[in-house]
Amino acid sequence: MSNQRVASRYAKSIMELSLEKGRLAEVHTDFQRLTALAESNHELRLVLKNPIVNSDKKLNVLKALFAKGADPLTMTFFEIISRKNREEILLDVAKEFENQYNLHMSIQVAELTTTFPIDDKLRKEFAEVVKEISGKKTVQLVEKVNPDLIGGYILKVNDRQLDESLSSKLRQLKTQFITNHYESKI
Repeated sequence: MSNQRVASRYAKSIMELSLEKGRLAEVHTDFQRLTALAESNHELRLVLKNPIVNSDKKLNVLKALFAKGADPLTMTFFEIISRKNREEILLDVAKEFENQYNLHMSIQVAELTTTFPIDDKLRKEFAEVVKEISGKKTVQLVEKVNPDLIGGYILKVNDRQLDESLSSKLRQLKTQFITNHYESKI
């Protein structure tokens, strides 16, 4: 079975258990913290995926990182994952848990790339556009700044992309000028 499917099943089980116990917000915070730690610390990712490091050491690293403030349900989950020698999929589980949490809470994550940092007024307008596209109640915008766009924006919502950047418009013009419609093709 692929790691993605296994991670999805583990995420679903911890999601259902945290809902049942009324600890969803706490477990979600712990998984966000794990993801943030892994993004900021490359060594943590390597340790979790390294088959040479035994499961007890990986569990001790997780316990040390989450010693203060972690929910007992999350720590129990880490112990179960460790017992089954599945630490390498823990970051995939965290990512899938975030997806399932967003689905459960009706949160739509959208990626917005502009040439400059946007203000609150623009942020609100983009959030309304994303709500209209997705039909979800809440929008979480991931904002990126890319001056190579020259102007405009790129908005990604799920598998849809609205590319209203000047750089893409210039590329389209370039491809139109490359083909000469008036040249004889005999």
